[in-house]
Formats: sequence, structure tokens, C-alpha cells
Amino acid sequence: MKTLLVQATFVTFITLALPAVIWAQKKTDSHPPDAVEDAQTPRQADKTRVEQKKTAHDADDKFKADKAAPASSAIATQPDGGQILGFDFYRDPLNAKVPQQTFGEIMQADKAAKSAVMEAQAKLLAKRYDLNPKFDPVAKMSRGKPVPLGPTARLAEGVSWDKLNEAAPGDIRKAGTFPYPALPHPKHVAGGQVFPAMQTVIFPRLQRFDVDFDLPDAFLPEFPPAIFLQNRPELGDVSRGEVVSINNYYKLFKDLLTPVQLDGLRLLLTPLPQEEFNPTDDRKTEQPSLGVTCLDCHVNGHTTAQFHLSPDIRPQQRRPRLDTVSLRGLFNQQVHGSKRSLRSVEDFTEFEQRTAYFNGDPIHAFKKGAMILDRVQVSHMAQMQNMFDFPPAPKLDPATGRLDRSKATESESRGEDLFFGKAKCATCHTPPSYLDHQYHDLMVERFTDSPALGPIKTFTLRGIKDSPPYLHDGRCLTLEDTVEFFNLVLQLKLNSSEKADLSAFMKAL
Repeated sequence: MKTLLVQATFVTFITLALPAVIWAQKKTDSHPPDAVEDAQTPRQADKTRVEQKKTAHDADDKFKADKAAPASSAIATQPDGGQILGFDFYRDPLNAKVPQQTFGEIMQADKAAKSAVMEAQAKLLAKRYDLNPKFDPVAKMSRGKPVPLGPTARLAEGVSWDKLNEAAPGDIRKAGTFPYPALPHPKHVAGGQVFPAMQTVIFPRLQRFDVDFDLPDAFLPEFPPAIFLQNRPELGDVSRGEVVSINNYYKLFKDLLTPVQLDGLRLLLTPLPQEEFNPTDDRKTEQPSLGVTCLDCHVNGHTTAQFHLSPDIRPQQRRPRLDTVSLRGLFNQQVHGSKRSLRSVEDFTEFEQRTAYFNGDPIHAFKKGAMILDRVQVSHMAQMQNMFDFPPAPKLDPATGRLDRSKATESESRGEDLFFGKAKCATCHTPPSYLDHQYHDLMVERFTDSPALGPIKTFTLRGIKDSPPYLHDGRCLTLEDTVEFFNLVLQLKLNSSEKADLSAFMKAL
């Protein structure tokens, strides 16, 4: 189950977003160093040497493509004078508006459009959701962040959850009252990975100039996330409150991991070019970039709700938003990828770097810097990924993964009965890992005018309270929203107390 209104509401949303903005602006010396950013930051030396000074030759426009003399004077009589006057893929940035459009022109246009792009997304979110956060009085994430409480979806005027539960799918679609339509990327034409402010303030190299993160911090996982190792379960959270990076991984893990696993962690923290983070004019960062690391997205082997677009669908407008999933419990998974059904984490790692990093386009990959990883390196990365464990769930029986009712509340116990009965959750989410290694099609197009998405992989529910927002695109901001979503889509007819019990059980997983 993974995974805007009136002017006052919009003001409320902006108010909620302000702490993240202020946080992003308050870069202080207390933040840890970032070796990747340091390595890719150019230094300007004083130009005191004669050979360092620019000459008229250096500034001459003869270096421009359209100034190059033809290989033969006869070429001038041929079509277009022998020149490529249209787009040339190796030279022109992706989605350039005219041939030979410069990076500076693109960046200037993107920056000018950014405020309108984000304002439109904020209005959309405020229309769809109540973004005034409420928190579960009991449930906390692994490092103590309060779990957001829902549902947050705004219902159409005159519509209640009970009325929706009784309506037929076709009637909901016709009336346009489905409360959880697909959540779009703020700038779909560009797409690409977008990182939350809590991350870009520490790693400014991940800040894009064309788009910002859109969801309020209250509905995101904690940062930094906890890390649990399946080879050292007695240690609990081994993150020690740090974001693991190339700067600190050795200090933190040299006595916890084998040499093979430690090398895999190093590789997972090594930047590789990606569609929007690379050295070419296609990038969406002001300075050329070495790229992103695997654990920039899967922070501490988990997630902080970074999103991009699915690489597996075309054309561009058909590609759905895709939320970053956790790597916790990866050792239990038999298939990988929301749509791709790759059968080993080694295959997924290779495929992710060669194509998903570049929107599923290997031609872009080779233009921008695809790395051909040796199979030994890939196996080392897999060894490390397979060490990330689920968070402890003290109320679950260690043998079966079912609830130990001597430790559970009455609400949690009723929720478990619903999970394995009326709510049909266990059809896909089977214990002990609460996934079935299959792909399922919910056919949400029955309820809304969004096109059919097709089968999506079942993701684990273990530790699910640590991973908001939910579903593949993050359209459900809380577990309560997720319960409402499935209550409608599966036509379960759950009442309000049953829905509350079901949420309580999932927070115990």
C-alpha cells in the first residue's frame, strides 16, 4: 500500500512550507562536509600568470559550430550548406526549444518559470488535501518523529466517506468525486528526481534550479532515517543520528560490516551521472554535477520521499510520478522494480544505473556518463543492500509475523482480524514480510478519469509507519488515507471504527 481551495487554505499551506524554506536558507557550519560537493566545486585562482590571461583569440566566436569552415567549398551549394540546422542530439540539450539553445538560456527560462510552477502545485495540493498536520498521539517513527494522522483528502461538497462507500465505481467516476486521483510531478515535462528541503540543505548539490519539492515535511519520513542491520540486530538503529555519506561511512561501519559489504556501501555512496545531475547542458543544477549516489535517494537504506517519473512508460505525458521506496528488507524480495519484474537485486542495480537513472534511455546514459559496473562491484553493492533490515516490531510473533495479542491493544487485535479477513489486505501482503512478490492491477481507472496504470509490484508493509506518503506516487499522505483509498477501490464497506482499527494494526507492523 505504498507506496488544493480557498485563499486561507493556500496561506496555511505556504505557512507550513515556510519552516522547510527557512531551513534550506540557513546553511550553517554545523552541517557535515560533503566530499562529493567539494570534489565538484571549482576553485578560482588569481590570474597573475601571463598565460592565464584571456586574449582576443580566446574570445573569438570562430569556435561556434556555425562558424566552422566547410570541408569542401562545394558543400555550400548542397542542401542547408551541409550543416545540421535542426536538432543534433549529442549537442542540443534534452527538450531544448530551438537548435543550439544554450544551457544559460535554458536555466534562465527555468528559473523565471519556477515560482509559477510551484505556486500551481501548491494550489493543487491545497485543493486536494488538508495540509494542517495532525499527529498520532501514540505512534512514532523509529527515531521519534510523530506519525501523521489522516485522512487528509478533501471530499467534494456534499460528499461524505459513507456516501462514497455506497456509490458504484462508475458513478464516482462520472461525478468526479474520487478523492485520490494520480498525483503529478510539479514539472512533468522535465520530470526527474526531486529532493526534499531537509536533504538539500545538507547536500546543496541536490538542489535543482527548475523545481522544488512539493509536500510538507510533516508528511515525510524522518530525516535521517534509522538503519537496522540484519547481521547485527542487537544494535538496533546503527545510524547514530547521521546521514551516511562518503564522509562518514567508514567510521560508522568498519566494525559492523564485512569488507565486501563495506565496499558495497562505498559504491552505494559514490556519485554516478543521472538525467538531471550530470556534467552536460541537459542538467538541472547550476554547476556541472558528478551525479547522485544510490543512497542520495535511498537515504540510510530507506527513503525520505524523493520522487521522479517512472522510466518504464512512454510517451512522456503518460509517465506516472514515482515515489522512492525503502531498501529495508530487500533480502526478502524475489522481484524488483514497480513495473520491471527484475529477478535479482544485482540485475536491478545494473539496470537502474544504465537506464532508470536516465529515464529508461540508454542513449542519454552514454551521452551523460553511464558507468559500466563490473559484476563484482554489483555483487558487493547487493551484499550491502541485503543487510538493510526492517525496524523492530515488538508486537509481532517472531516466528509467524502475526500479532502477539498479549502485547497488542484491542484496536490492533481487531485490526489484524480485518487485515486477514474483511479488508482483504493479506491477499497481497502476506506475513512475515507482508508482501507476496507479485504484481497486481487495482484498475483505479474505474473510479477516475486517469488512464489505466496496469500491474504494480506489491511492496512490503513491515515498518510502514516510517514511510509516508503512500502508494506508488505518494497520493495518500497518511495510512488513514491509504485505508480510505483501498476501502473505495476494493469496495470493502468498512465503517469508521473498522478503518481506525486497521490503521492501528498497520502501525504495529
